[in-house]
Amino acid sequence: MKALCYFGERDIRYDSFEDARLQSDDDVIVKMEKCGICGSDLHIYHGHGFSADTGFCVGHEAVGEVVETGRSVKRLKSGDKVMISAAAGCGECGPCLAGHINRCQGRGAACYGLSHALEGCQAEAIRVPKADFNAWKIPDGISIDQALMLTDNLPTAYLGCLNADIGPGKTIAVVGLGPIGLMAVEAAFVLGASRVFAVDLVAERRAMAEKLGATPVDGKEAGDVIREATKGRGADSVVEAVGSDATIRLALSLAGRQGTVSVIGVNQTRDFSFPMGLAFAKGLTFRIGTCSVQCHWPDLVPLIRDGRLHPERFITTELPLSQGAEAYRLFEAREAGTLKTVLVP
Repeated sequence: MKALCYFGERDIRYDSFEDARLQSDDDVIVKMEKCGICGSDLHIYHGHGFSADTGFCVGHEAVGEVVETGRSVKRLKSGDKVMISAAAGCGECGPCLAGHINRCQGRGAACYGLSHALEGCQAEAIRVPKADFNAWKIPDGISIDQALMLTDNLPTAYLGCLNADIGPGKTIAVVGLGPIGLMAVEAAFVLGASRVFAVDLVAERRAMAEKLGATPVDGKEAGDVIREATKGRGADSVVEAVGSDATIRLALSLAGRQGTVSVIGVNQTRDFSFPMGLAFAKGLTFRIGTCSVQCHWPDLVPLIRDGRLHPERFITTELPLSQGAEAYRLFEAREAGTLKTVLVP
């Protein structure tokens, strides 16, 4: 089969790859219909990956059709259209059964496309382990594009908002308006925010957030603008969706007293200097971490069906898998208003 594989810094190749095959009785093979490039994939693209491996298939977002099932698979059958959670759990322990795969006790937790341990989703076909748990039939009323956003981006944005303690009447700042940041803007309003400041350096992205009802703020002016708009109080909650040292520090500075800062951007800095004095003086709550996708599907599917969330609107680019290298380049450069980039076979 064909797949996108990582061979080094900015070296993503459309290459021949070993066919996806069943390795266990609880696996399924999914023929990819659409897959996405995530902001966290850029860490690998930039040569700062999550393992020392090379030559592995990348990507962790995909939807498609089940074409083969293991003997013990019960919930899925050939022909089912499914969405694949970006991270896989053992599906058997208590935390997994509650949807919290980041607390998996069965040593089965893994993310697609970080190494050869679990090959990625930017491929013509994907092996899904523990498939009854890690892949769900696409619910009625959910489009393919919406299902693709449910594999990682939207649940991550929603987690960021939940971790930020967003509630009715609160003032929110979202730092970083990539696809996940924009989804966080929309989710913040759904959770009751009265005002959302949308912070980014890119004018086009601020304009898109403004269409969602947010107040656009240039990242260079965010501190002054938000302090003036809130009469010095700052934001009740801040969602950081970039992951750089600078944007995390900005998020901490934008939060007001007793505020909450939620970081969902991936940060790999080993020696980040946390401004403990600032956090102590303000009495801040700080949360950071990855998303257990499955636990949020029951909340998010009805919100999409009811028209309260529209994650598909942030898809701006669709290219064939064979143009994957160019897709990565465009996504990194943010050219021509590029937001969510989707690949098809």
